[in-house]
Amino acid sequence: PMDARFKYFIRVNLDLERGYETNGELRPTLLSFSDSYVNLIRTGFEEIISDESFGPAEYERLTDIEFPDREALQAYLRSMYDYLFNDAPEQPLPPG
Repeated sequence: PMDARFKYFIRVNLDLERGYETNGELRPTLLSFSDSYVNLIRTGFEEIISDESFGPAEYERLTDIEFPDREALQAYLRSMYDYLFNDAPEQPLPPG
């Protein structure tokens, strides 16, 4: 099962209200937390990216954001991972 703290991170930071705010604050905010919390979020992303059963319906339940298919969702999650943990320059936008 998905870690409750990871679920909360997604729900609060990437939902319909905030998922389109790409003001560059999400990464520095996340990285200001403890290393253990940052690692928990990193692991959470790795798990949902590799979880074959996690798709658009599950993501929409968390965020109210619809993805057309699993491929689009996976691309977004990988881009978000790269933004948060691999110094990608910009936070990706969900569809819409």
